[in-house]
Amino acid sequence: MLLRTLIQRTPAPLILVQCALAAALLIAPDTARSACQAAEHRQFDFWIGDWDVFGPDGTVVGRNRIEADYDGCVLREHYDTGRGYRGGSLNAYDAGRQVWHQTWIDSTGTLLRLEGGLRDGVMTLEGETIGADGGRTAHRIEWRRQDDGSVRQTWQQRTGEHTGEQDWRIAFDGVYRRHALP
Repeated sequence: MLLRTLIQRTPAPLILVQCALAAALLIAPDTARSACQAAEHRQFDFWIGDWDVFGPDGTVVGRNRIEADYDGCVLREHYDTGRGYRGGSLNAYDAGRQVWHQTWIDSTGTLLRLEGGLRDGVMTLEGETIGADGGRTAHRIEWRRQDDGSVRQTWQQRTGEHTGEQDWRIAFDGVYRRHALP
């Protein structure tokens, strides 16, 4: 009786929306759980964790939390230097194109889109930015799981029309070690 009264008093378009939402809630949990369980979706899971990030000289340069989100379909990154610079990324495997995708944005307004995949045990993502002056910068970032459980990230850049391997320069070289609890 209550349902009939609600239906009679609810505009038809709203009823359709409510029915669609109810159906999504009933169907989505199983679909979502199974959507990203293939091995390709798990290739970057070695990066999940709460990390202290160290520079080449061994000093702490930041803290990074990477967590699985959206039923394991996305890796969400939260980076903070503790000195005002912060950024983050969303990372996902695009099964249709069979590539990994990352979108990074930070507190300076930098937007970086990268794509690639796991090659010989190394997650390698590449992309390009265009500066306000029209200058192009190519980016290649690699994440390697180390034998001790840490992760090494190497970010290389090259500018202009350079195309040789020798033209890449290191923009960041860091090691992620699990954050120690106090």
